[in-house]
Parts: sequence; structure tokens; C-alpha cells
Amino acid sequence: MTTTTDAAPAIGPRALTWARRRQAAARFWQQYRGHRAGLVGLAVLALIALTALAAPLLVGVDSQSVTAAPGGPLEAPSSEFPLGTDQFGRSLLALLVWGTRVSLTVGLLAAFLSVAIGTLVGITAGHFKGWYSTVIMRITDWFLVMPTLVLAIALATVLSRSLWTTVLAIGVTTWPTTARLVRAQTLSVESRPYIERSKALGGGHGHIMSRHVLPNVMPLVLAQTTLVISTAILTEATLAFLGLGDPTIVSWGGLLQDAREAGAVSSGNWWYLAPPGLAIAVVALAFTLCGRTIESVLNPKLGVSR
Repeated sequence: MTTTTDAAPAIGPRALTWARRRQAAARFWQQYRGHRAGLVGLAVLALIALTALAAPLLVGVDSQSVTAAPGGPLEAPSSEFPLGTDQFGRSLLALLVWGTRVSLTVGLLAAFLSVAIGTLVGITAGHFKGWYSTVIMRITDWFLVMPTLVLAIALATVLSRSLWTTVLAIGVTTWPTTARLVRAQTLSVESRPYIERSKALGGGHGHIMSRHVLPNVMPLVLAQTTLVISTAILTEATLAFLGLGDPTIVSWGGLLQDAREAGAVSSGNWWYLAPPGLAIAVVALAFTLCGRTIESVLNPKLGVSR
């Protein structure tokens, strides 16, 4: 008499890895949903991102044109222009929607560049000991003590005024904080026993940094990225307000600069100043709320309130 049993199909290493990642993502989202502030920040960012993507459909491409402005200069808010008009007669609501695209693009690109530099410097400084770590960290300390805004202004002044100049100026001046955080985490990871076993089995520097150190510092990098984005958006607005941004594009900081040049402060044209300023504050606050929530989920010891 013979019996047959159904053997369970073998799960490959790659499938097992992806299954664990999906479980980790599900646990992360479950814990993230428990933070009301994080959900509010995420909802605001989703709404702003949709507005930026749908800007051509919502307000049209011609809304930025100076020669085809639909209204008169500095008109107060009305049913036709809910946020009034600028000094050229363009709808401020339309300009605010278009500025969303530029401000978010600069914030994301500058934050990516800043975090990439900081992660690379932090991991290598924590992995390689001796003179390399000493020199790199002294350079990092020098960038830390120098005012970030002053360095960004210097770079934006020397280089040509463009969107990429703004991204470069912000990215290469805001990485030191990320570098120090990642270096501290790298030193903690490399003190664990499995790193010694990997070295004993012949694991090289690249293998250890990419396969063991980088995955363990990525949660910290993710949380830091959301915080750097808000800083990048504020810095971009400051550079544009100082007249160091690209004059051919519409951004929230550029709108504030135009309002200052038009004398909106002295003439009491509040509708020219308030909307872009509030938009900058709301986006920066939303990214900060998301970043703090991610930190709390990944590191419960921080005790961030819900």
C-alpha cells in the first residue's frame, strides 16, 4: 500500500526576501497609521503633489504669460480672481499652482543630492578608519560651522541663475548633518558580530558597506530625507526671494520677490504676500510631520507623540 503526500513548494531566497520586505512594509504602515500628525502631513503632501501634476489641466499653460494677462495689475481678490492678481495682471491662484511644481521639484532633487552625499560620506567615514575618517570628518565639521544659507548664496551668485544651480547650491551645502548621523549609525552597525564573520569569510569593503551597512542605515536615511526636503524648500524660497533664483520660472519664493519689488508690503496688498508664504509654511510643516512620524515608527525610543 502506497501513500502520497503533497509536498509544499520550495520558496526561493529571492521570493523569501520580497515576502519579508512586504511584511515589513505592512508593519510600517500599520504603525504609521497610528500617528495622526503623520497622516495629516501625508494627506497634505498627496494633495499638493496632485495639484503640481495637474497644474496644466487646472490653470493652463498661458497663465504664466505676462503679455496675455487676463486681469489688471494688483487687483484685489474677487470671484474671477480668488487670490487677486500680481503686478502684471496674472492670476495669483494660477501662479501659486505653477509654483508648486518648481518648489517641490527643487526640494526633492536638492534633498536627494544632499542625502546621497551625506550617506556616501557617512558610510565611508564610519567604515574606513584612520586618516581618511579624520580628514573627512574635519571637512564635515567645517561645513557644519559655516552658515548653510551663506554658502548657498555664494554658490548661487557665482554660478548662472537656473533651476539646477539652485538644486546644486542647496544639495552641496546641506549634507553634513546627514553625514554625521549616518557615520554614527555605521559605527554602531560595524561593531556587531556578523560584520566580523563577514570579514572572516572574505567579504570586501564594498560587500560589507553595500550588503550589511547600507540596508541598516536606510531607515535613518529615509527619515532624514523627509526633513531635508522641507529645509530645501525653505532655502529655495529664500534664494528666490533674494533674487538668486531663475527669473524665467514661477516659484513661491519668486512670487514673494515679485511682491517685494511691487511694493506690496508698503501698499497693503496682502493677497500678493500671504498665499505663497502660507504655501511654503504648509509644505515645510507637512514634510516635517511625516519625517517625525517616520522617525518615531523606526525608532520607538524617541517617543514622538501621536
